[in-house]
Amino acid sequence: MAKRQKRFEVLEKRAVNKDGFIKEWVDVGLVAMDSPNDPVPSIKIEGGKVAELDGKARKDFDMIDSFIADHCIDVAVAEEAMAMDSNEIARMLVDINVPRKDVVRLSVGMTPAKYVDVLKRLNVVEMMMAMQKLRPRKTPANQAHVTNVKDSPALLAADAAEASYRGFAEIETTVGVGRYAPMNAMCLLIGGQVGRPGTLSQCAVEEALELQMGMRGLTAYAETVSVYGTEQVFVDGDDTPWSKAFLASAYASRGIKMRFTSGTGSEVQMGYAEGKSMLYLEIRCIMITKGAGVQGLQNGSISCVGVPGSVPSGVRAILGENVATVLNDLEVASGNDQTFTHSPIRNTARMLMQMLPGTDFIFSGYSASPNYDNMFAGSTHDVDDYDDYLVLQRDLQVDGGLNPVDEEGVIAVRNKAVKALQAVFEELRLPPITEEEVEAATYAHGTKDMGDRNMPEDLRAIDAMMAKGTTGLDIVKALSKHGFSDIAECVLGMLKQKVSGDYLQTSAIIDENFEVISAVNQPNDYQGPGTGYRLEGARWELLKNIPQAISPEDI
Repeated sequence: MAKRQKRFEVLEKRAVNKDGFIKEWVDVGLVAMDSPNDPVPSIKIEGGKVAELDGKARKDFDMIDSFIADHCIDVAVAEEAMAMDSNEIARMLVDINVPRKDVVRLSVGMTPAKYVDVLKRLNVVEMMMAMQKLRPRKTPANQAHVTNVKDSPALLAADAAEASYRGFAEIETTVGVGRYAPMNAMCLLIGGQVGRPGTLSQCAVEEALELQMGMRGLTAYAETVSVYGTEQVFVDGDDTPWSKAFLASAYASRGIKMRFTSGTGSEVQMGYAEGKSMLYLEIRCIMITKGAGVQGLQNGSISCVGVPGSVPSGVRAILGENVATVLNDLEVASGNDQTFTHSPIRNTARMLMQMLPGTDFIFSGYSASPNYDNMFAGSTHDVDDYDDYLVLQRDLQVDGGLNPVDEEGVIAVRNKAVKALQAVFEELRLPPITEEEVEAATYAHGTKDMGDRNMPEDLRAIDAMMAKGTTGLDIVKALSKHGFSDIAECVLGMLKQKVSGDYLQTSAIIDENFEVISAVNQPNDYQGPGTGYRLEGARWELLKNIPQAISPEDI
């Protein structure tokens, strides 16, 4: 055996070398941004309709081409946008002297191939500059995953309260056992309002049940309605762009905020990438979303992140898809959720590309549970990383959407949330939450600190609750009856949002006074230094005063 060089022996044990990497493999679509099979940008307009799209005549369109041509591309601006040199458009994205509205106006005239041709001219710093200008809402925010492997309701309510108390504007759960969904949704609804009034919550499960829970007022938004960039993958899901658009309209008509979900690598993972680049296929997903009239998109590779993460420039392509989303004037929840690497250095580097410029939701799932409890297959960052994240905000004077908190405050909101849930369970005749569960969930790190519940009993009770038509109003009544009138008012406030519909606007979040903040009333006005969102004033005072910082008075 050849004698080893000792540095190489040390290096091969590094965490990053546990990751999977592959050289580009064009035939199966393992190429990030620039496949030789990507079409050349082109468009022809005849009789007010798109007759040719990226070199393909209308008679040869697949269903995605047809949907994009008829519902996304604005023929009034298409010829102007397509005639422009891609370098010129790329420079407009970066140029602080070009207002956001000027580039957004052109975006609806661009074809999928034109988007790729523009974005591949930008390096990651230029993409971050573009993101800082293009995100629709002025103020960045964040979203958390709140899950656990036991579907423990007490722990879900406590973790939801802590997550919203720490500053997450949206919280999302899912299930280990499908029938737990309504209970889990209720736990987040109640817990989220304890931590901070106005926190939006959702439960990601099968689409019909998601919609039903939203209509009953158990959830406030949805984002797991998936779209894909090749026809075969769409067909395998028994869907079309039109069926997804119909579903989106069902949510909107019931006053429920929703986003579509997509991400680079999904078509490769499904085996039907057609040899195209991942970014090109993802641009098609973004344009389907725009054409369907949906207010936003969760992308950033999401559950397929290991695929682009394995090829050259793959993480750059992920940022590219986020930029393409906001260029289309859509809200973006920009990924950073599913973990893709063993390396903490690589993990942080991937996240900083969204944190530094700020996006509508920097994470579409920062794990507000320990990673062993994350039912979304683990997240890039979790509860064990809170302090590191807060220090990064402080080091860089960047608003990543989280607040410094003290232990006493966290204990208080966790305890109140579980006690409120306990009262609702009693009133709705659900299996009781014991005092032992209240105590355990208040102080728990995760389900390793929780006992087991009687699952068959829980599931029978959930089925009965749904069968008798329980709604958010029943939760309001239960909270009020048992002395939690403040939380009852907050839950009622969330139900009122479905009537007013204000939070159906692009990039909408709700503050603690139940005022909607969106791209409509707080548009991003960044045009260089001294403009746009600046971390200053009271918000900066809050973020820089982390609990572990020593005060001069203490010396």
